[in-house]
Amino acid sequence: MNSKIKGYALGVLASVAYGTNPALALPLYNEGLDVMSVLLLRYMMALPVVLLLWRLTHGRSRLAESPRQAAGAFVLGILMVLSSITLFASYLYMDVGVASSLLFVYPLLVAIIMAMFFGEQLGIITVVCLVGACCGVAMLCETSGSSVVTATGILLVILSALSYALYLVGVRLKPVVSLDSISLTVWVVSAGVVVLAVWCAVNGRLILPKSLLGWMCAFGLGLLPTLISLLCTNAAIDKIGSTATASLGAFEPVTAVFLGAVLFDERMSLMQYTGLVIVIVCVTMVIMRNRKRVGLQTVQ
Repeated sequence: MNSKIKGYALGVLASVAYGTNPALALPLYNEGLDVMSVLLLRYMMALPVVLLLWRLTHGRSRLAESPRQAAGAFVLGILMVLSSITLFASYLYMDVGVASSLLFVYPLLVAIIMAMFFGEQLGIITVVCLVGACCGVAMLCETSGSSVVTATGILLVILSALSYALYLVGVRLKPVVSLDSISLTVWVVSAGVVVLAVWCAVNGRLILPKSLLGWMCAFGLGLLPTLISLLCTNAAIDKIGSTATASLGAFEPVTAVFLGAVLFDERMSLMQYTGLVIVIVCVTMVIMRNRKRVGLQTVQ
């Protein structure tokens, strides 16, 4: 298997792993856990593993080259945890398949941010795809079928996509851009643990799973959509680049829709499935339109 094939395989694995988020979170909600408890368990399960991995690969080297780099990495971690909080909260207000489909608008948001703040031109294709994606989102929000969609859920997912888009842009800014992928993952997961632990401590509320299945789901959240997804994404970028890796993100909503139908009997209407396809096609076109100008590259 050559390097490019491995890269594409890793990209698909990363996307599918992230698509397991709702399937692992909903059983914990059914046991009475709230969003913050679920996410704190998720990040706490991931932290020891990623720290061990960092120690094995970096020995006694420092996690950051300077306080400024450490602060920047921690802020990026806060953006990531905000994206997680809003996404997981959206599962309480809409079907997980629809939520994961809406989340896939983040590359379009990256392109808009790059145009507004870094002088990158959108281009006619991007504008057309932006309009098309908005139409697709509107079709996803159609509620005549059996699926559940609310305005609150839509707002939460859009906020999640925006937080992740800001993270993608920020991770390519100096001085964070010089951090290797494992060190950055340590900062991201650590920031999640700190933010969520402080929240739970201030509110005096931390709910733990009541069953073996619940603990297995918590461990799965730390392993699949956190560690495996992050590490496979970084490895795929090394082999095939950010643009191609991002385009494989289309497998994430497909995975979530499939698991939602199989595990939770969620059913989307024909219009919603059409909207899902439109969103995926439009976003993928934006990602692939220009490998050098796409907003997933390094920002100096």
